[in-house]
Amino acid sequence: MSSCEGSDPFALQVLGDSMAPEFPEGSIVVAEPDGVIESGRYVIAMHNNEYIFRQLVMEGERQLLKPLNEAYPVLEMGPEDSIRAVVVQKANRRDRKRYY
Repeated sequence: MSSCEGSDPFALQVLGDSMAPEFPEGSIVVAEPDGVIESGRYVIAMHNNEYIFRQLVMEGERQLLKPLNEAYPVLEMGPEDSIRAVVVQKANRRDRKRYY
């Protein structure tokens, strides 16, 4: 992602099953760095010095990164973590969907 320019939207391929069934492995997601950050939105975050794709859940001052697959843990964002982009669209072999 380092080659993306500032606020330009970018596409990523989903790896693994942590966001299944909504985002099966191989799906392509489009993310906007300047997207509106709200609880319930799907985000690309920097967590523990790694990029991660999760659903953002805000509980008061806490920001949690929730996988859709319950086999994976919910992670709490720390002060060094940040939201890098908001997912606005998904495309895979079966369907296309927008997220606002």
